[in-house]
Amino acid sequence: MAELQSVEQALEALLKGVESLPAEHLPCDQAAGRILAEAVSARLDVPPFDNSAMDGYALHHDDAGEWLEISQRIAAGAAGEPLRRGTCARIFTGGVIPPGADCVVMQERCNVEGLGVNTPREIPAGDNIRRRGRDVTVGDELLPAGVPLEAAALGHLAGQGITAVSVRRRPRVALLSTGDEIVDPGQPLGPGQIYNSNRPMLKRLLERFGADVVRVATIPDDAQGTRQALAAASREADVVITTGGVSVGEEDHVKAAVEALGELDLWRLAIRPGKPLALGRLPGGAHEARFVGLPGNPVSSFVGAWLFLRPLMGTLLGAPSLATLPRLIARANFTTTTGPRQHYMRVALAFTPEGIVAEAFRDQNSGVLSSCISADALAVVPPESRIEVGDTIACLWLNGG
Repeated sequence: MAELQSVEQALEALLKGVESLPAEHLPCDQAAGRILAEAVSARLDVPPFDNSAMDGYALHHDDAGEWLEISQRIAAGAAGEPLRRGTCARIFTGGVIPPGADCVVMQERCNVEGLGVNTPREIPAGDNIRRRGRDVTVGDELLPAGVPLEAAALGHLAGQGITAVSVRRRPRVALLSTGDEIVDPGQPLGPGQIYNSNRPMLKRLLERFGADVVRVATIPDDAQGTRQALAAASREADVVITTGGVSVGEEDHVKAAVEALGELDLWRLAIRPGKPLALGRLPGGAHEARFVGLPGNPVSSFVGAWLFLRPLMGTLLGAPSLATLPRLIARANFTTTTGPRQHYMRVALAFTPEGIVAEAFRDQNSGVLSSCISADALAVVPPESRIEVGDTIACLWLNGG
């Protein structure tokens, strides 16, 4: 029997030779969630001028503590005149600091008397002023390549007046289900048949990982139909994913079809759940498609998607934040014993003042998909280990990015 292999070995084989997909230019209002393909440099200082951090009075710090005439009013979006010494300017949040002023006193600390103001003494220079370029200076790297364009990043681009960016093309994925026993929801179940829970689960995970699922289909359990389905998928997709059908049973035709069309490497992994994994390549005309065969068991597919599909999508997108899962250290609030395979346990995390606590779902059987619904993380339990309550344990954080 072949030796069981590690996740790290399988990942190395999966990602070998994988390069980032080409870039495409998109308007910023269509680029939300996409991965930046090229670094963006700042065109403007942010803030673009010294401005007031609050409503109050702008003055020279040496004049603090004196009765000061209010010589002008400066609202946001307007520039004032140079400030005469011995006077102050009524200024509002975002207003331009006038030449001659070097601090702002918040209005709650001032006493207004007619056309003048009394301020506290010993106001430091620079107080309540947001200096030009405090956030960004012209020429600085505004955003690095590989960053997801989420809310703050899109705001950063807008603050520079940028309206379009270069982003990675999303990986095109074909998601194929195998087995005559698999039936789509909405259809009547025959004897021995089950509904396809893998397809909607994996489709949503792939979309979350940045992929564009361009084809979904069910492969019938016959050799010719399997080859035709895989060939058609590989012409359309960058990655072809199947669930089930990669064992050695006489009704499992995916293995033979991939070997006939391209290259296949079967892996028996030292993990639980999800021991079988198929990796390969399929000719796709002008390109070569990657092939990943996940187990048909939904929990194994769920875990396999996080361990293998997410890093693959992250590498294709040139996104380091997707290529690796965030790792947290938690205290176990459960006991377990592992055998020769590393166990990825579904756990809920509690962030307490004393630290992070991992609570394992009671039933860790690979057929219990409900354990994945509220799982915050996969606790990584090494082979031949005994975990007691209070022990520290590494967790792959599913909600961390």
